[in-house]
Amino acid sequence: MRVFAVSDIHADYPQNAAWLSSLSRQDYRQDFLILAGDVSDSLLLLGRTLIGLAERFAKVIYVPGNHELWVIRDVKGVTSFEKFDKVCALAEECGVSTKPLHSPQLSIIPLFGWYDYSFGAPGADLKEQWTDYFACNWPTQYGAREIASRFLAMNEPLPKPQSRVVITFSHFLPRIDLMPDRVPERHRYLYPVLGTAMLERQLRQIGATIHVYGHSHVNRRTVVDGVTYINNAFGYPTEASITAKRLLCIFEDDAPSTVTGLERHAAHL
Repeated sequence: MRVFAVSDIHADYPQNAAWLSSLSRQDYRQDFLILAGDVSDSLLLLGRTLIGLAERFAKVIYVPGNHELWVIRDVKGVTSFEKFDKVCALAEECGVSTKPLHSPQLSIIPLFGWYDYSFGAPGADLKEQWTDYFACNWPTQYGAREIASRFLAMNEPLPKPQSRVVITFSHFLPRIDLMPDRVPERHRYLYPVLGTAMLERQLRQIGATIHVYGHSHVNRRTVVDGVTYINNAFGYPTEASITAKRLLCIFEDDAPSTVTGLERHAAHL
C-alpha cells in the first residue's frame, strides 16, 4: 500500500482536468490519496473530481482549500462557513473522507485551517489583489484571526495516534520558513495569507512524522526538527517551473494489514 499526495489541482483548467482524467483506473486501487485542497470553487466540478479520484484510489482523504470557500459562482447567499459544510458533506457523498484514519502502522490526520496573519500583516496591494477578500463571505464580526480560530477548533480534540507513522496534512502552511529563500522579494507580499503558526502547534502536539501542505504552489520537501514537510502542488498550467504536475508517493508499506486496518476504520466513519 502506498500513500500519494497532491494539492492545488485547480480542476477548472482544461489542462488540469485532462490530467485528472488520464490517471490510471488500475494502478492505485490499493493506495491512498491525500488531497490537500484547492480543487474548485464550483460544487459541481468539485463533486465530479472527487468521484473520479474515489474511483481510482482505495481511499481519498481531503481538506478544503480557500478556493472551495468562495461563494461567487454556483453558491450564493451563504457564508463561507456554510459553504465549507456543504463541501465536506459533498465529499462524504462522493466517497471521500475529511476525517482521520488510523491503523497500527499508519495514521492520516487532516487539519483544517485558515490564515491569521501570524506570518505578517497584509499590505494594501494584497488587500486589493487577493481574491479571498471579495470571493469569500464571512459573518460581520469575523476577521482573519477569528476565521482561523474557528477552523482550528474543528481539529480539537487533537488525536493521539499510536501508529508507527503519523501523517498530518493541511491546505495552509504551518510555518513560514517552509517558503524557500529563492522566492523573489516581490512575491513575498503574499506571505500573510499563506497560513498560521497554530497549525504547527497542532501537528507537533499530535506527533506528526510527515506533514503535507498546499496553497503556496512551490513544491518542496524539507525536514525541520524531525518532521518532514512536503508540498506537491499541481498548480496552474503556467506554473510548470515550480510544480511537478504529478502524484507524489510519500509513504509505502508492504504489510497488507495496513490497508485493511485503514479501510475497516474508514467504513465506520
